[in-house]
Amino acid sequence: MAKQKETEHTAINLVGSGTTIKGEIDSKGDIRIDGKIVGEVRSKGKIVLGDTGVIEGDIYCANADFSGKIEGKADVSELLSLKAAAVFNGDIITNKLSIEPGAKFSGTCTMEKDDASSMSRDSNKGKEK
Repeated sequence: MAKQKETEHTAINLVGSGTTIKGEIDSKGDIRIDGKIVGEVRSKGKIVLGDTGVIEGDIYCANADFSGKIEGKADVSELLSLKAAAVFNGDIITNKLSIEPGAKFSGTCTMEKDDASSMSRDSNKGKEK
């Protein structure tokens, strides 16, 4: 059974250029979007938004590389990279943010601490003595 779960997480989904999807997308694997999504996108893995990609809605994922246009909130638990061609209008919540020169970002950004690592540091404080 463990092998089946690993296979699910390595699945790569593609929304091609010229395709528009309206509704929610929920994936355990990575997603590449070169078309248009109108609605919420959730992934346990990485979301890659190509130069021709557009997302109008909220995004929830572990990692993200955006080159296209985004209107909405992005909640990225690890690393969000805005590439040079990216145009982002909305709010960002992430642990790490990378913005290349040329990228356009209008909105707010909240950098959250990693709760797991701060908890492990707190539990090790008593043991160091």
